[in-house]
Amino acid sequence: MKNSEEAVLKKENRKLLFMAGTGWAFDAMAVGLLSFVIVALSEEWNLSLSQTSYITIANSVGMAVGALVFGLLADRIGRKKAFIYTILLFSIGSGLTALVGSLAIFLVLRFLIGMGVGGALPVASTLVSESAPVHERGRLVALLESFWAVGWMLSAIIAYFVIPDYGWRIAMVLTALPVLYAFYLRAKLPDSQVFLEKKNSQSFSEKLKLVWSKAYRKQTITLWVLWFTVVFSYYGIFLWLPKVMLLKGFDMLTSFEYVLWMTLAQLPGYFVAAWLIEKIGRKFVLVAFLLGTMASAYFFGNATELSTILIAGALLSFFNMGAWGGLYAYTPEQYPTMIRGTGAGMAASFGRIGGIIGPLLVPVFAERGYEVNFIFAIFCLAILIGILTVIFLGKETKDTVIE
Repeated sequence: MKNSEEAVLKKENRKLLFMAGTGWAFDAMAVGLLSFVIVALSEEWNLSLSQTSYITIANSVGMAVGALVFGLLADRIGRKKAFIYTILLFSIGSGLTALVGSLAIFLVLRFLIGMGVGGALPVASTLVSESAPVHERGRLVALLESFWAVGWMLSAIIAYFVIPDYGWRIAMVLTALPVLYAFYLRAKLPDSQVFLEKKNSQSFSEKLKLVWSKAYRKQTITLWVLWFTVVFSYYGIFLWLPKVMLLKGFDMLTSFEYVLWMTLAQLPGYFVAAWLIEKIGRKFVLVAFLLGTMASAYFFGNATELSTILIAGALLSFFNMGAWGGLYAYTPEQYPTMIRGTGAGMAASFGRIGGIIGPLLVPVFAERGYEVNFIFAIFCLAILIGILTVIFLGKETKDTVIE
């Protein structure tokens, strides 16, 4: 009987992982395609580096607002409803983007898309974390994060095969298709039973005080610093990766192709992190993969030969995505059910401030004549701060039963 119950539970966990993960992949596709659309827009609308940076700012501000708003909503209306609303928001926004003809309207829609994407990620990880058994919780959330690589690869494939021949507008239409998936989730996605049983009516101010209370202050500081440094470096590097390849002397189509090959290394990074996270622990995965990210970023920034660029870029994808898997597994485990969505959402929201600042560095420093290696050195420093924070302030949550 026990074996039968375990088999059913595993099947339900796999189903939840796939359903939430597919939504997660659509999120990544919406974000990943932006890095390629920016290159195409720069040529079509004759935008300067400073103007294109406004696009990444709008996206990052939207993600910050979305993480906070939908994190709060998840603790109010449930994880399932909040997740579905985020998918509707970024899908509809993506479809409308294909119709615009001015930068101003594009920025408004990019803000809304960012809200949907930024809100979906902490809500989905909270849902899976609460629904998984304690001995598989970290692994399942890390595997959930692996769907990000799938979505990013889809965006690279769309960029390579669609944008050069059919234009960026057709590519944006394709990113609107997930709106149909939201209706499927409404019918099939189960909500968190932990949330339904512990549902409460605390106000935002009460939740905020609890997140920063003595009992959770250390965890909150750790998460906020960690999220800021990881998001700062990730979006500073990966949103501009095609553009950085242009700065290194490659044309648009070649840049898209090479970024696609680098992206393939993301999936192994997630899988290795998912395996290690339940074997050794969250802190080990975060520190090890962030160290790998820092080293890879340094070599990529200084690389001039094609082979070195591709190897360093692939390692950067591998280690950075593994670190993200550890981060999403680690975050919901820091708080009790009544403030889990709020705490995770606030940490992600604060991190998105880094996502605003990081992408600004590339156009600002590039226009002033600084080399790519100098810009990447700043990202390496930020990652080092995140590593030290985990080592000295972070607590291990492996095998911890979360309330």
